[in-house]
Amino acid sequence: MWNQAYDKPIIKKGVHMSYKFIPTKVHGVLDYVVAIALFFAPMIFGFANIGGPAVIIPMVLGVGLFLYSLFTSYEWGVFKLISMPYHLVFDVLASLFLAASPFLFGFNDEALNVWLPHVVVGLTVILVVIFSQPQPANKALQKETNY
Repeated sequence: MWNQAYDKPIIKKGVHMSYKFIPTKVHGVLDYVVAIALFFAPMIFGFANIGGPAVIIPMVLGVGLFLYSLFTSYEWGVFKLISMPYHLVFDVLASLFLAASPFLFGFNDEALNVWLPHVVVGLTVILVVIFSQPQPANKALQKETNY
């Protein structure tokens, strides 16, 4: 069963609120948009000619995000094999790697348009994960997660 201990609601003057306000339906749309944007980032930001890790990393992570989104058990998943909590773990790990990649692979001394998108997208996705609901509202899409 899904562990809800880390998702305690905030109760303020009788109003029930939670900091996890991004539904999985919205998260799923963002997944596919970010996956496509990552794949095309070298062309969008004009660093495709640099080559190496600066180009390969966002493209590979974009394809990876697209694939594991297809296999996630949420509204936009096709095969529904991966639970949303595990999907969120993949998101965080991939985003940390993306944000750290300019420093790990030494292209942080290139122009801003080369390395800054890696850092900004990586950190932004981590924020999205923090505010994303860990299970779809539709109980039929919720997969059992044993931690």
